[in-house]
Amino acid sequence: MDLISVFDLSRVEIEAILNTAEGLRTERKEGKRTSNALEGKSLALIFEKPSTRTRVSFEVAMLELGGNVISLNRNELQLGRGERIRETAKVFSSYVDAVMIRAFQHSTIQEFARYASIPVINGLSDLEHPCQTLADLMTIKSYKNSLTGVKVAWIGDGNNVCNSLIGGCAITGMAISVACPRGYEPDAKIVKRAAELGCEVNITEDAKEAATDADVLSTDVWVSMGDEDETKSRKNAFKKYQINEDLIRDAKEDVIVMHCMPVHVGEEMTEEVINSNKAVIFEQAENRLHAQKALILTLLK
Repeated sequence: MDLISVFDLSRVEIEAILNTAEGLRTERKEGKRTSNALEGKSLALIFEKPSTRTRVSFEVAMLELGGNVISLNRNELQLGRGERIRETAKVFSSYVDAVMIRAFQHSTIQEFARYASIPVINGLSDLEHPCQTLADLMTIKSYKNSLTGVKVAWIGDGNNVCNSLIGGCAITGMAISVACPRGYEPDAKIVKRAAELGCEVNITEDAKEAATDADVLSTDVWVSMGDEDETKSRKNAFKKYQINEDLIRDAKEDVIVMHCMPVHVGEEMTEEVINSNKAVIFEQAENRLHAQKALILTLLK
């Protein structure tokens, strides 16, 4: 079993992962940080893009489960000198028990998984970020008690994080409104697939419309890695797509505010919101650790 897309998981599988993650979080807070569940198992992490939360959370997760972890960037592999992905995948399959890849192109992860005989995890691609969605779902559930019927509002770029969140909403029975400028909409195929699952997906250019009566407000940076050459045009396009106190007033009184981080204060989110009791971004970041622990256990059990 691989996790390339959030759609690789059923609702039952997501619920099982979230339940396991909740138990792991409770154990960790009680000081039970070590386990021998994955003793003798090894996880390789391959990074084409820089990372903070993905790298640290995966490394700590594997170590606390009693396993080993190897972190590599593309230039430390023969991939950086022209070796084909298929050969690398076959070799890694004989060395380690699973691979997490953070890549520029979604097709890179798909091809690696096609030729690997071990579980492959998408740690981020240009199309999806399913591991972030697992942490997001865990965070929402902890505050709203249930996922069914929750209304999520995404404000800003319809990027990879947004795409996976749409899928997560569809699978778990949530509705989602995405407010973004024209030309920055989420992937049309993902929106269509979510709708086919019965998800209410609303795409609008009006942030106020999306935020009205929302249980959750979520966002990401205006300029993602790889889009730096579009910085000026993106900042101009997203000026009206900021989570601030005015937008929070349009949402439900008990709304929570999420951000996958890193956050650019004063752009997609204001300082006042980050420091408010509505923001749950640090718990959301912590939940990457717990959700990924549960995912690794699911894939390697």
